Amino acid sequence: MRCALETQGLAKLYGHRLALADCTLTIPTGHVAALVGPNGAGKTTLLHLAVGLLAPTRGAIRVLGESPARGARQLAQLGFVAQETPLYEDMSVADHLRFGGSLNPSWDRELAERRVDQIGLDRAQRAGALSGGQRAQLALTLAIAKRPQLLILDEPVARLDPLARREFLQQLMEAVAEQGLSVILSSHLVSDLERVCDYLVILVSSRVQLAGEIDSLLDSHRQLTGPRPGPWGLPEGQEVIEATHTDRQSTLLVRTDGPILDPNWGVDRIGLEDLVLAYMRRAGRSAAHSPMASTVDP
Repeated sequence: MRCALETQGLAKLYGHRLALADCTLTIPTGHVAALVGPNGAGKTTLLHLAVGLLAPTRGAIRVLGESPARGARQLAQLGFVAQETPLYEDMSVADHLRFGGSLNPSWDRELAERRVDQIGLDRAQRAGALSGGQRAQLALTLAIAKRPQLLILDEPVARLDPLARREFLQQLMEAVAEQGLSVILSSHLVSDLERVCDYLVILVSSRVQLAGEIDSLLDSHRQLTGPRPGPWGLPEGQEVIEATHTDRQSTLLVRTDGPILDPNWGVDRIGLEDLVLAYMRRAGRSAAHSPMASTVDP
């Protein structure tokens, strides 16, 4: 099976500052993968390594089966929208489309022009005069008109209002359905990701905490509620991810390989946001007690 992104022991240091640590990860093609974590977790560093803007300090990374930025052919297979949605402020929308066509051999002019019309952009308007949502949509248009196999998006909706975010994600999913794209989407807005993503990577304190298909991850986690002190003799094959207690009650999030039949525990499914937050809290507690402090993205 071909991988959209594959890393083994990947690390990135800036001097003595650790931005990514021992990252081992596999994201298969054919998914819209959510890369989730708090600010400073290493998300941007990982994506910049994937598109070749940074070189690893140690370890290995492969994108679509090859080293990042190996050559023009490999770069043509990637579309990238950076967090700041960088555009040329003095160039018009039409200028950006012409520029994109001149740089990319697989450029789909008809697709780019159709998307611009759907979005309602004035082709004569300068990029510097566009709203945040319009800038993000233009950047997305430039990325997908390359006809890439993998689209990498670094916090593309972080600065958009809720309506602009919804429109951006709708356009993204239309492109995925039309072109069969694989996508890696970095964001901390879990409610948005839940609508469009089917694969999850949680990155906290520069390390991968959890990765897999979202449906499988949700199926393998349960919230247990019981009296305190509860019967802690859980069946084998279960891992306690998080435990909270009141004077009378204990609540556990567990990872389990099978059904939980113990009548002492009430069993409930867990939502994606609660799953993400539990792993983030657990990683944060571990990092706070670690003698080696991780650092943030530059």
